[in-house]
Amino acid sequence: MSKKRKSGTGKFIIGALAGLGMGILFAPKKGADTRADVKEKLEDLISKVKEIDAKEIKEQIEVKIEELKMDLEDLDKEKVLEIAKKKAKQIQDKAEEIVDLAIEKGTPVLEKAASSVREKAIIMTKDVLKKLESK
Repeated sequence: MSKKRKSGTGKFIIGALAGLGMGILFAPKKGADTRADVKEKLEDLISKVKEIDAKEIKEQIEVKIEELKMDLEDLDKEKVLEIAKKKAKQIQDKAEEIVDLAIEKGTPVLEKAASSVREKAIIMTKDVLKKLESK
C-alpha cells in the first residue's frame, strides 16, 4: 500500500469539511438555500464515509502496530545508553557555558552559583549513566 493511498481517506474527509465550511462562509445565498446546500453536502459526505473500506483501515493499523513493535525492539539498552551519554555531554557543555558566562559577565557570587549548578549537573548525569549501565 502506498502512503498516498493510506492517507487519502483522511485528507479527503478534511478537504470535504474544509470545502463545506468555505462554501457556507462565502455563499451569497439566502439562509434556507444555504441550509439546503449544507444538508446536501453532508449527505454526500456521509455516503462517501460509508464507502471507506474498514478492512483496508484495519490492515493499515496492523502494519503501524508491527512497525511500532519493531521500533520498540530496536530500542535496546545500548541505544538508550548511547543517547543518554550524548544528552549528558550536552547538559555538561551547557553548564560549562553558564559558568564561563558567569565568569565573564558576573560577580564572584554569580560565578560560585554557576559552578555549583555545573557540579550538580555533572553528578546528576553521572548518576543516570551509572544506573543505565548497571541494568
